[in-house]
Amino acid sequence: MATLTVPHDVPSPNVDAEALKTAFKGWGADEKAIISILAHRNWIQRKHIRIAYEQLFQEDLIKRLESEISGHFERAVYRWMLDPEDRDAVLAHIAIRKPKEDFAVLVELSCIYSPEELLGVRRAYQHRYKRSLEEDVAASTNDDLRTLLVGLVSTYRYSGPEVDLSLAKSEAERLERAVRDKTYYHEDVIRILTTRSRAQLVATFNHYKDAYGVTISKQVGTDTAGKEFTEALRTVIRCIDDPIKYYEKVVRNAIKRVGKSDEDALTRVVVSRAEKDLMQIKEAYHKRNSVTLDDAVSKESGDYKRFIHTLLGN
Repeated sequence: MATLTVPHDVPSPNVDAEALKTAFKGWGADEKAIISILAHRNWIQRKHIRIAYEQLFQEDLIKRLESEISGHFERAVYRWMLDPEDRDAVLAHIAIRKPKEDFAVLVELSCIYSPEELLGVRRAYQHRYKRSLEEDVAASTNDDLRTLLVGLVSTYRYSGPEVDLSLAKSEAERLERAVRDKTYYHEDVIRILTTRSRAQLVATFNHYKDAYGVTISKQVGTDTAGKEFTEALRTVIRCIDDPIKYYEKVVRNAIKRVGKSDEDALTRVVVSRAEKDLMQIKEAYHKRNSVTLDDAVSKESGDYKRFIHTLLGN
């Protein structure tokens, strides 16, 4: 369930565009006005506001926002204003370009998004950067991690509910041998995790737990040899097995990060899930931490906090 709240009577895109233009006048932008408009519009409405703004004022709204606001607030608003597929393409590109690529973002797109959504991100990436997502992932990674991540971003999984229980049993046994022998890099492991449908993999993971008395993610997580690859495997398993639980942990780690919050990770989850399942993520956070996500985010400051709070449904 989404947390985004949209008024019953939404002004026309032209009215919103003119209100934003007014918010940009004077010494400094009226950030509260910007939040009151943009944080209460769905992505189709935001797209129409962008179109209306450019038609009325011959100016790109996103570029104007970038020049008027700054910091974590600016980055959050920028990502919110992009079309979802384009935003995810930008997030993937940022992850790839980090000194140590952020494979978790790539795994989220590949394992939580539907096949059609992932295909849309790949198209948006190619349109924006004139290269394929697969090409850039391959260029930024090495060896077995490259094989895994390229396989993930290239996949088009079956998305139906059908499950082959005998296959789940045999592949759970194959995964258990890989865990026991620490042969995580085996082509069978990568093939299973990059090609099977989510429903099939969940059945495999459930059989693994029933047969061996422990979750596969917990067993993979105890192995520190080849830590980067095994951590990527564990992220794949967690994203497929329980996306809500996975996102809750991303948010929890972002907020509890030593020194300061990881606003990029917090922003990524809030902005990308506000129109999808952020309510369930909030509920999972409250259950896990005995504090609401709204209260936890209160440690942030200024317009960034107000914007995130609004997207959380406040």
